[in-house]
Amino acid sequence: MSVDELFADRMLSLGLARVSEAAAIAAAKLVGSGHEKAADQAAVDAMRTQLNLLDIQGVVVIGEGERDEAPMLYIGEEVGTGKGPGVDIALDPLEGTTLCAKDMPNSLAVIAMGPRGSMLHAPDVYMEKLAIGPGYEKDVVSLEMTPTERVKALARAKGTDPRGIMCCVLERPRHEALIEELREAGARIRLITDGDVAGVMHCAEAAKTGIDMYMGSGGAPEGVLAAAALKCMGGQMWGRLLFRNDDEKGRARKAGIDDLDKIYSRDELVTQDVIFAATGVTDGSLVHGARRDGEWMETETILMRSKTGSVRRLFYRQRNN
Repeated sequence: MSVDELFADRMLSLGLARVSEAAAIAAAKLVGSGHEKAADQAAVDAMRTQLNLLDIQGVVVIGEGERDEAPMLYIGEEVGTGKGPGVDIALDPLEGTTLCAKDMPNSLAVIAMGPRGSMLHAPDVYMEKLAIGPGYEKDVVSLEMTPTERVKALARAKGTDPRGIMCCVLERPRHEALIEELREAGARIRLITDGDVAGVMHCAEAAKTGIDMYMGSGGAPEGVLAAAALKCMGGQMWGRLLFRNDDEKGRARKAGIDDLDKIYSRDELVTQDVIFAATGVTDGSLVHGARRDGEWMETETILMRSKTGSVRRLFYRQRNN
């Protein structure tokens, strides 16, 4: 079977849900344990096992670090049976390891899949991110705007004043000036401790989550995963790589990125149709966390296809081994 065979997103989507379910169930057994590394490793092991059951010729383009930094699911690792279409895979077996270890909301097992060459091979550096949900004119906000200008522009588009805008921001020392400016502009802020893929996804369901805009810097690999989610859910996103030193710039050039100042739109981060699955590890505003019910383990997964815009919520139950 050729690497160039048609990407059968509809046929692969249920298999992708099984992958995120397995990772979430494995990590859920360590929720509240305080053992971040053990929970992450359990999720990695389960996700890799399930991926290797899929009839794909998969390459991990967003993964658990470089080959010498992670024992499994590293960038460039080949997964699948080798019998199906060539695909790019972006994954985070445990998005929010700290959230899982401390039993805090919005820890997820996350994975996206698309045709070969469909996702930016983002190096493991920071990315400045900006995201809003669907229903707005194109480029109503931009990374070139100041945070104050973004709040005012989105407020006008929404038909409200800045007090009607809720921004989601990672609570980090590097964001202190951003948070101060947003509050001075009149916006409200929901601070999150970890999990910026979920933070971006919240913008796409503003009526449910109350979040209008995501802003701030976080991992570039997570930015590609978030863009895959928004490509399915609707919404706009922009990202710009941030470099702290020449070594990080070298990583970007090694990944084939020449324009280090480029601002990527959502459809430049993820250029073709993709499928996306996220399963709750802990309870959150997007999905319920994995939970034991006697001898059973239950999960909730959000499964999406950008080609059709379909969003499914799957409830899965299996015996707790």
